[in-house]
Amino acid sequence: MSNKKILYYLNQFFGQIGGEEKADIPPMLKEEAVGPAAAYAQKLGDAGEVVATVICGDNYFNENKDEAIAFLKKINDEIKPDLVVAGPAFNAGRYGMACQGVAEFFAKEIGIPVISGMYEENPGLEEARKVAYVAKTGDSAAKMRKALPIMAKISEKILNGELVKPDVDNYFAQGKRLTVFSEKTGSQRAVELLMKRLNGEEFKTELPMPVFDTVDPAPAIKDMSKATIALVTSGGIVPLGNPDRIQSASAQKWGKYDVSKLDALKGDYCTIHGGYDPVYANEDPDRVVPLDSLRMLEKEGKIGKVFDMFYTTTGTGTAIGNSITFGTEIGQELKDAGVDGVILTST
Repeated sequence: MSNKKILYYLNQFFGQIGGEEKADIPPMLKEEAVGPAAAYAQKLGDAGEVVATVICGDNYFNENKDEAIAFLKKINDEIKPDLVVAGPAFNAGRYGMACQGVAEFFAKEIGIPVISGMYEENPGLEEARKVAYVAKTGDSAAKMRKALPIMAKISEKILNGELVKPDVDNYFAQGKRLTVFSEKTGSQRAVELLMKRLNGEEFKTELPMPVFDTVDPAPAIKDMSKATIALVTSGGIVPLGNPDRIQSASAQKWGKYDVSKLDALKGDYCTIHGGYDPVYANEDPDRVVPLDSLRMLEKEGKIGKVFDMFYTTTGTGTAIGNSITFGTEIGQELKDAGVDGVILTST
């Protein structure tokens, strides 16, 4: 058995503590491989040993990050691991953000390699991939059996001092430039790629560019004085008490509320958004969602009508996939209701 020590991080669910009702538990240490950590250890073989598992609630880590990191620092001083594994988080937003925090602490501050696993739309991926080796996984825990072998293989190579590559070892590229030797000069390779492209042959660029989605703008509203305008926000403005329990970050849902009898949101609404200082929004929610100003335009005849329902969610950390789903669902409702235009606000 190798003397290389591995510390494993799990959330409350995979750590077998409980579900959402245990999301606020502070971090704890178990001197054994728990749940996925045990399955990972079997795949890893003799390359290293999982000596302990840290388990922490998703809400606790994201809402008490300084305390969680202090706990990790204490554990690092005691165990001195050679490798840290976090996840896989699949497409779980809060879990992904926690794994990101674990990766940033151990990889950036301590200098210990970190392995994780996430789905491509996890909000924690973009920052985690810069410092950790994040294996490509499916979007749910149903893909656990496929994810752990990938993470174990990357771990084995790292522990053995072998070179890993994104396209070979199935992890997300880190955006790092490495010096490698090639039999051909850059100019030769560039000309060969150009000729393949001109001849319609298959080729692979050495510098892939990001792909951005584009949306064609809707046609202009012809007569604003007859238009029905709706209000939609990702600024987390909700009725006092947050009746639908919309998450303050990594939102899993959106809400809609009747504002047909309101001239302003002040006094009835507040923000639950976890990504900005709520003081001014709570003082006057119309600063984020301008119902008061829209009512003035309605009374002046500059717009036809303010739509009866107001739509809201939080944008911070919310997965792209969820954002697309929210937009599609809300948009379809507004279209079916005959709404002509939307004022979409953020923070």
